[in-house]
Parts: sequence; structure tokens; C-alpha cells
Amino acid sequence: MSYTIKKTDGSDLYVSEAATDVRGAVVEAVWKKADLSEADLGWANLGGADLCGADLCEANLYGANLCEANLREANLSGANLRGANLYGANLGEANLRWAKLGEANLREADLSGANLGGANLRWAYLGGANLGGADLGGANLGGADLGGADLRGADLGGAKCAFAPEGWTVKDGVLVSVDGSDERKADA
Repeated sequence: MSYTIKKTDGSDLYVSEAATDVRGAVVEAVWKKADLSEADLGWANLGGADLCGADLCEANLYGANLCEANLREANLSGANLRGANLYGANLGEANLRWAKLGEANLREADLSGANLGGANLRWAYLGGANLGGADLGGANLGGADLGGADLRGADLGGAKCAFAPEGWTVKDGVLVSVDGSDERKADA
């Protein structure tokens, strides 16, 4: 199976599912359940792309534009998403275990039920993101902006954070909601 991708100069690029380098490409195709594991998609413009259920394990998406992309149930384990724009993206139930998301823009993103165990989210922007039911166990949230993020039902066990997210406080090494209704163990 192959896909048509528009390059930034407007010309077509035809690639197979096993493509390894489409840097700077503008995707105009639906890549549902595509195998793009280990693909080099650094700086690609994937805004609005439908990558639902795609395998992007260990893919390089450094600096990529994934604004409002559908990545629901996608496998992004170990992927490099550092500095990527995921504003408003649907990452519900996605596997982001050990993903590198430092300095990524995840504002207003849906990460409900996502597995972010061990992920690096240092200095990531998560304002207004839905992290309800997400697994953030062992994630590095140092310096991350969690203002207005929904953390209801999220597992923050062992998560590292320099600052408590809005509505939470760190008390004796435990992340506790200000109203006392929920608590999560976290390494502060």
C-alpha cells in the first residue's frame, strides 16, 4: 500500500507504509492504522491528519505539526515528539509510553485514557488538556504547564514534577487535590 504526500514545494511524493523519511512533508492522506514505526517525520506538517490506530512506535516527529490530528489509539511508544505542535489533537487511549514530549504543545489536547507511563513531558504545555483516566506513572512533568488541565482519575504514581498542577498540592511526597477529594503518590 502507498500514500500520496504533498511536499512543501507542492510536488507529490509517493511512499509506502514502510517509508522512513518524509521530513517537511504536508500529509493530505488518511493514514489510519498505517505502520509508520521508526519513520522520520521530523518537521512534517500533519495538521488535521487522521492517524487513528497508526503505529508510530519509535518514530521521529521532532517539531512536527500535529495540530488537531486524530491519533486516537495510536502507538507512539518511544516516539520523539519533542517540540511538536499537538494543539487540540485527539490522543485518547494512545500509547505514549516512554515518549519524548519535552516542550511539546499539548494545549487543549484529548489525552483521556492515554498511557504516558515514563514519558518525558518536561516543559510541555498541557494547559486545558484532558488527562482524565490517563496513566502518568513515572512520567517526568518537571516544569510542565498543567494550568487548567483535567486530571480527574489520572494515575500520577511516581510522576516527577517541580510544581503542583493547578488545583493540586504536594504534601509529604503525595500529590493531593486542593479540595482533598483525590491524591496520587508523586516524586516532587
